[in-house]
Amino acid sequence: MFDSVDIKEKLFKIRDKDITNKNLSKWIEEIFDDLADKRSTIHNNLLEEGERNTNCFNITKLDFNAVFHINQIRKICIDYRLRFLGTSLFKGDYPPEAISKIRALELKHNTSIKGFKIVAPYHLFKIKKADDPILFAPMGNDYYYLIHKWGNDMHPLRKTKYWPVKSVLNLGLTITVLSVLITIFSYNFNFDGKQGSISYLIVIFLFTFKSMIGVILFYGVASGKNFSEYCWQSKYDKIS
Repeated sequence: MFDSVDIKEKLFKIRDKDITNKNLSKWIEEIFDDLADKRSTIHNNLLEEGERNTNCFNITKLDFNAVFHINQIRKICIDYRLRFLGTSLFKGDYPPEAISKIRALELKHNTSIKGFKIVAPYHLFKIKKADDPILFAPMGNDYYYLIHKWGNDMHPLRKTKYWPVKSVLNLGLTITVLSVLITIFSYNFNFDGKQGSISYLIVIFLFTFKSMIGVILFYGVASGKNFSEYCWQSKYDKIS
């Protein structure tokens, strides 16, 4: 009924809105004839808990179409309720293509890439399940280089599903709209048999509004959940 959402394509659209000069270089060619020891070293670099925030890339050999600013990554994470964390926390599997692309970059730029980060749903940092992760390497100054995306595309309604918990404002608007709808549907349910008055509707609205806030606050505190705009880089806040 709905087409799946490619989170990588959404990220490109967000980045393209910020770019005025779209004279971008061609995508780098994939290299798959890597030595086993080099591939093992790369895999270990993905698993290590490093805090490197820059890599020595040769600017003349970069594919500028793969460069993203932290604000663009932040927006896609907030919109689709994703996390942007170090690969040492990632519990999924890395496809051979990802390792090959890393090795190709290292050979092309004559460097050893470290400090990898990945965009993925929170559950991928807990259990093994492929669901559209995107691998980045830091370039410095809050810029990141997109290396590889794999797994399945996002459900097309994921952005809509998590819109209410995107921010405090979104949640407030959602509660208000739902309270209004419930009040309208409750208009004829007056227990004394009389037509509901304006004051009756106001009381129903306020009661519904306060009840929903109470339930949501209790659920949010009890489950440790947080808004997407605050937890997109958190290692600890629960998210579903």
